[in-house]
Amino acid sequence: MRDGAVLPLNEQLDWVDRVLLAGADDTPCLSLDEPLTRGTLRDRVAHRRCELDAVGLVPGTTVALRMPPGLDLVTTLLAVWGGGGQALLLDHRLTDAEVARARELLRPQLLVAPGSHLPRDLRDPPRDSTALAAVPLADGRPAATAHCVVQLSSGSTGYPKAIARTAADLERELDCYARLPEYPAEGHRIVLLSSLVHVLGLVGGLLHSLHAGAELVVPARITPLAVLDAVARRDAPTTVLGVPFHAELLAGRADPPRPPGLQRMIVAGEPTRPGLAQAFTERYGVPLGTMYGMTETGVIATDLTGRHHPWLAPVHGMRPTLAEGELHLAMPASPYLGRTAPERWSDGLLHTRDAASIDPATGRLAVHGRRDSQVSIGGLKVDLTEVEQTLTALPGVHEAVVLFTEGAIEAYVAGPGSDPDRVRELLAARLAGYKLPRRLTALPALPRTTTGKLRRSPETLRAHAAAL
Repeated sequence: MRDGAVLPLNEQLDWVDRVLLAGADDTPCLSLDEPLTRGTLRDRVAHRRCELDAVGLVPGTTVALRMPPGLDLVTTLLAVWGGGGQALLLDHRLTDAEVARARELLRPQLLVAPGSHLPRDLRDPPRDSTALAAVPLADGRPAATAHCVVQLSSGSTGYPKAIARTAADLERELDCYARLPEYPAEGHRIVLLSSLVHVLGLVGGLLHSLHAGAELVVPARITPLAVLDAVARRDAPTTVLGVPFHAELLAGRADPPRPPGLQRMIVAGEPTRPGLAQAFTERYGVPLGTMYGMTETGVIATDLTGRHHPWLAPVHGMRPTLAEGELHLAMPASPYLGRTAPERWSDGLLHTRDAASIDPATGRLAVHGRRDSQVSIGGLKVDLTEVEQTLTALPGVHEAVVLFTEGAIEAYVAGPGSDPDRVRELLAARLAGYKLPRRLTALPALPRTTTGKLRRSPETLRAHAAAL
């Protein structure tokens, strides 16, 4: 920072080496596709940087990454940042249609992906399905801001929101993690179950482990046996980091082994059900901690001891306030690229859209749920409006109602083209798998109120379907 201003990208070139890659060469660093020391990781990042420089990476280049979790993703991301580029992170599970919308919104100059993850319009000439390709995009634009990372989150309009953060934003969040006494420190290990391109896995997992000198381990499979094997691989103090779904998987295993190094599990992304923390502790003898955060800000509040559920203590520097029961956070500038909706950010305040309470005696907060249409499926954010608008855009589907009930997405559709099998097939080509409705019901017409609005009560819709 210079006099409180954000440094331009071409003056942020040292932050990766200074904040993330410093340290002794021989210390364990990552265990993704293979175990690496910090020195080997530095060499891999330097090699990837040369490859990107050769295809045009300069300060301010916008680079979209559509890559499965693994070492290639990590080295490419760090190389982009080391070269002063702006990284646009795309979940590898997005469909080509979703990637096309992201490209239209963000206009990256390069797309880096294995051949199998390139959109069809970029596979000519045919490319090796596993080899990494960096493809220049003719309609790309250089970065117009000093943000080093851009992530996508579905907005209330049904289209993605581009959420951007600077290197200074990330350093501030890393400082928050470093101040948490229960969070993994130097010499500890993190077994990461969350996605590397979403904020918990990216900052709370990857970047924190590099910054703090902890070892990051990503299991090859997310099964109880694979996770426990990853924990037991070394006897260093180990924390498992994921979403409540992962804790449910582990807590549901009968008579599991208790790896001696396991210190705790920490979950974020959605509320934990009553009784889950107790069940987890009974199985493993360690606490289930919780965190609350957003892509826009990173971590906001925590209860890593598991003693205060559902109350969470704000992290260093966070001073949440309430307005009509909604949680607001001070943020001097909008975190969104492009036009900012005032109901999301205005007058130096981020409107979280979460209903919450704050205990005046302790300052702890409790989050009660979303006040809009965004829900969490396995820790991944899904906007029900996006699903609904995609359904009604299908040929022959004239109306749709999408709900989130009993932990799953449920959809009701009507129109001449509303055969459920056909709708599922068309929808699967347009939305990532985690956004697809678990239950889909086709009706001749959807029930409406006397004023002509679609009825959205699950009970009303189910009764209407049962009566036909």
